[in-house]
Amino acid sequence: MSPLYITDRVFSDCHALLIAEIAQTHDGSLGQAHAFIDAAANAGADAVKFQTHIAAAESTPAEPWRVKFSLQDGTRYEYWRRMEFSEDQWRGLNQHADERGLIFLSSPFSPEAVDLLTRVGVGAWKIASGEVSNPPMFERMAETRLPILLSTGMSSFAEIDDAVARIKSKNLPFAVLQCTSMYPTPPEKVGLNVMTLFHERYNCPVGLSDHSGRIFAGLAAATLGASVIEVHLCLSREMFGPDVPVSLTPAELKQLVEGVRFIEHMRAHPVDKDQMAAELAPMRQLFTKSVVARVDLDAGTVLQAEHLALKKPGTGISAARLNGLLGRQLVRHLKRDEMLQESDLV
Repeated sequence: MSPLYITDRVFSDCHALLIAEIAQTHDGSLGQAHAFIDAAANAGADAVKFQTHIAAAESTPAEPWRVKFSLQDGTRYEYWRRMEFSEDQWRGLNQHADERGLIFLSSPFSPEAVDLLTRVGVGAWKIASGEVSNPPMFERMAETRLPILLSTGMSSFAEIDDAVARIKSKNLPFAVLQCTSMYPTPPEKVGLNVMTLFHERYNCPVGLSDHSGRIFAGLAAATLGASVIEVHLCLSREMFGPDVPVSLTPAELKQLVEGVRFIEHMRAHPVDKDQMAAELAPMRQLFTKSVVARVDLDAGTVLQAEHLALKKPGTGISAARLNGLLGRQLVRHLKRDEMLQESDLV
C-alpha cells in the first residue's frame, strides 16, 4: 500500500499513523487541552487531534443537541461558543504538540476555521464525517496542498466517491477512513471490511476512525493493514462530556500503541516454516520424544508394542517411527528407559 507523508514523517500499513482524538473532551479548558497533549505523547501516539469550532461560522442558534449533556449551556450554539480558543491559544497548543513530538491536527467545521488553522499550522486536514459533502470548505483546504484524512462516518459510497474525486482532481495525498458515527459503536457496526473496499475502490491508504471505546477495533485494523488509526482519548472514565464513553484512557491508548506496533512488526516478518523448524532444532530435541525400552530387553528380542515406550528427549529414534520398529530384532541388551539406536536393530 502506498505511503502517506505528513510533515516529515511516513506512515503506511507497515507503520500506521496513530491519532489521539481529543475532540471536545477538554470541555473548553485550555489547561485540560494541554494536559491531553502530554497524555497522548506519553502513551506513544503519533498525533493529537482537536476540533476547531467557531460557533457563529458553523451553526445557527437553533442547532439541536445530539445529546443534552451540558448543565451550563442552554443551547448547543452556546456550547460551541464555550469550546472556542483564540488564535494565540491554538498556536500554543500547536507548539506544545511539536515540543512533545506530536503532529498537530484539528478538524475544522467552517471555512473560517480552515483559515484560522492555516495560520496556526496543521500537519494535515482531517475532514470530519459531517463535512464530507462540503465542497467550499474543501476548496479552502486544497489551497494549502496538505494531505487529507477523510472520515466517512455518515456517508454513502456515492458521497465518498465525489469527495475522493475532488481530492484526486487536486492531486493531493490522502487516506480514507472507515468510521461509524455511533457513540459508542457496537462491534457489529465497526465495519472493518469497508477498509478493504476503500483500498480496492480508491487505491489509497486506508484506516479506521474508531468510536467503540475499546482497543480491539484498532488492533484488528492493524492486522488488516490500516495506515491510520484514530481513537478518542479521555483522561479518565470519570470525566465529563459526551465523548467519554467512546474514548480510551491513557493506559488503554498506550496498550493500543504497543499492540499495533507489535502487530506491524509481525506482519513485516513473514515466517518460513522450514527455516523456523531448522532454527528450533535444539528446542525440538528437548520437547519431542524418542523410542525407549519400556522394560529390560534381552538381545534377540523381537520387538512388540509392549516392549517400547515414547519418552523425552527427542535425541534418539523419533516417536514417529514407532510402528516401523515392530517386528525387528535387538542385537544387544537394553535396560529400561534406554533409547533405541539404529545400530541396536537388525
